[in-house]
Amino acid sequence: MENIKERVSKILVEVNKEVEPHLDSTSLISDGILDSLDIMNLIMALEGAFDIEIDPEDVLSENFESVGAIAALVEKCGS
Repeated sequence: MENIKERVSKILVEVNKEVEPHLDSTSLISDGILDSLDIMNLIMALEGAFDIEIDPEDVLSENFESVGAIAALVEKCGS
């Protein structure tokens, strides 16, 4: 079974083809890989894939900076 980071990586690649899968150290926002539209699409994809609801208060750039940060957000929202 896939872990959360692997699933997040696959979803990221679906949302933005520029994302290199499985690169946890990549700064997705700082490096300009994800823009605001990508983040909104990512939120919708994550909510559907993980059956979670991401609180608007959690839509902060630091929560979408890396695969690890996104996985941590998914875990937080799923608990």
